[in-house]
Amino acid sequence: MACTRSRVVGQGSYLPEKILTNADLARIVDTDDAWIRQRTGITQRHIAAEGEKTSDLGLESARRALAAAGLKAEELDLIICATATPDETFPATATTIQARLGMTRGAAFDVQAVCSGFVYGLSIADSFIRSGQARTVLVIGAETFSRILDWTDRTTCVLFGDGAGAVVLRADSGRGTADDRGVLSTHLYSDGNHHDALYVDGGPSSTRTVGHLRMQGREVFRHAVVRMAEAIDTALETNGLTPGDIDWMVPHQANARIIEAMAKRLNLPQDRVVLTVDRHANTSAASIPLALAEAADDGRIGDGDLVLMEAMGGGFTWGSALVRW
Repeated sequence: MACTRSRVVGQGSYLPEKILTNADLARIVDTDDAWIRQRTGITQRHIAAEGEKTSDLGLESARRALAAAGLKAEELDLIICATATPDETFPATATTIQARLGMTRGAAFDVQAVCSGFVYGLSIADSFIRSGQARTVLVIGAETFSRILDWTDRTTCVLFGDGAGAVVLRADSGRGTADDRGVLSTHLYSDGNHHDALYVDGGPSSTRTVGHLRMQGREVFRHAVVRMAEAIDTALETNGLTPGDIDWMVPHQANARIIEAMAKRLNLPQDRVVLTVDRHANTSAASIPLALAEAADDGRIGDGDLVLMEAMGGGFTWGSALVRW
């Protein structure tokens, strides 16, 4: 049966120039390179410059995605920016990017699902396209997590970095099978009972401050492995596919050990997993689109490849998406 699919027609990414290595961190907090590598797989992360905002990062990734798609901003119907670190409480960072792109039609808004934000944004964009409310949608994941870190807490400050990634989705026709190019399905979940495991201890209506990120690492790790595995199973079952059909897994880049556990569960070779956490650290909502752009730009992900994305973030939120490139 004929149907409308949301096909990825362009991707882009941006990382701030400043690089903070593990050795650099060891000079400001009680840690060392071996301790960080062993527990996370991270060797370095990018940090936004003074005055460089989330919208700056998102804007550059958006421009590169549009260029890759061969489209102009005025052809967009919608911009969705997934971020937990907006420029301001309001307006939405997406509207700032919209204005700077020169887009004066359609709509723009933010999505806040922390590390799952890009998958949430992709799902919303797909729904708009399938329903006919939009034809061309820009989905951005952009974060400046360095702004909300407690740089005296070695259990959290070593884990995160800044960056942005974006994809352009455009309506295309499909036959309604798993062989179609585009978004095959997305699956979103949350459980607010785990608030204290991963949160920021501030906000406009609570402390009137920005606050700092707080995390119970073991609790997050335990839930991440179980919840993301469930989301992956649902995605495959929904589309009548098996782990053997997956060409590439592009996971949220939180921790190398979690990523390895997911790949092992799927019996997926490590060389079919896009890994950037070692160089980018955890960039929250930006991590999946950053990894997607890197793998698509260097030719690893090609036309027709089946790409699995999965993520989990504070809330807890989690989800998965299957996309035929």
